[in-house]
Amino acid sequence: MEKDMEEVLKKAEVLIEALPYIQKFNRKIIVVKYGGSAMSNEELQKNVIKDVTLLKLVGFKPIIVHGGGKEISRWVGKVGKEAKFVNGLRVTDGETMEIAEMVLGKVNKSLVTMVQELGVNAIGVSGKDGGLLQVEKKYSAGQDIGFVGEIKEVNPKVLYDLLEKDFLPIVAPIGLDDAFQTYNINADDAACAIAKAVGADKLVFLTDIEGLYRDINDKASFISRLTASQAEELINSGLIGGGMLPKLGNCTSAIRNGVNRVHILDGRIPHCLLLEIFTKQGIGTAIIEDSEEHELMN
Repeated sequence: MEKDMEEVLKKAEVLIEALPYIQKFNRKIIVVKYGGSAMSNEELQKNVIKDVTLLKLVGFKPIIVHGGGKEISRWVGKVGKEAKFVNGLRVTDGETMEIAEMVLGKVNKSLVTMVQELGVNAIGVSGKDGGLLQVEKKYSAGQDIGFVGEIKEVNPKVLYDLLEKDFLPIVAPIGLDDAFQTYNINADDAACAIAKAVGADKLVFLTDIEGLYRDINDKASFISRLTASQAEELINSGLIGGGMLPKLGNCTSAIRNGVNRVHILDGRIPHCLLLEIFTKQGIGTAIIEDSEEHELMN
């Protein structure tokens, strides 16, 4: 009986710890970029969707921006093509673009279904809807990589309308150029551009690593909090490599454009989103404004 009581009290403590955060973020917009391994495992997928749904139910206004890279590669393989990448960006010819749009549409509606199952209304949109994501052709180090789009403008009206009507928007990263040609967009870029355009309080990247390391081979070099200026120093130091470099660039760009805080979390950890947002310690890396540097001392 005593043990049961201890468990109940622990649960109460967790809720009390979460309370100031719930008050602070009430009615605030949070953009969650969702992709990677957490997406290819159904159990983890359900956990992420439960977390985002809970955020909505306690007063946040979440927007999900999802990828689908692994699934796109799988379908590209099914039609006998080989997935090609240049500097981490998928080379997208006409046929691959068709496959990408089909797969992202399928992923989008499966996420909508999961949210609906939890009793919250979600609506899936692509960047084509309402002119949400307007793009131009992106080149990678001068190389033509096909139908890959660079976002030049975001029209957030469709998202504001959905949030106002109490829907949870789920966005597939596809956009149109001035000639109404369809382009595939890197999901990190899409999430960052959307977070800036809607004035999000938070932007969260669910990734396949625990967060940020000064040295990826040294687990002791984990960084749990850093300012945008410190992040820029890291980018310029040459210590950060691979897919983390553009991600970190997106993070600092978001902070410089009015997003209060950016989080990099390991999407493979069940309920990482709730742990990062509603507990003092957090579990990933948070990038904050330079003016909040005193928080790093606490």
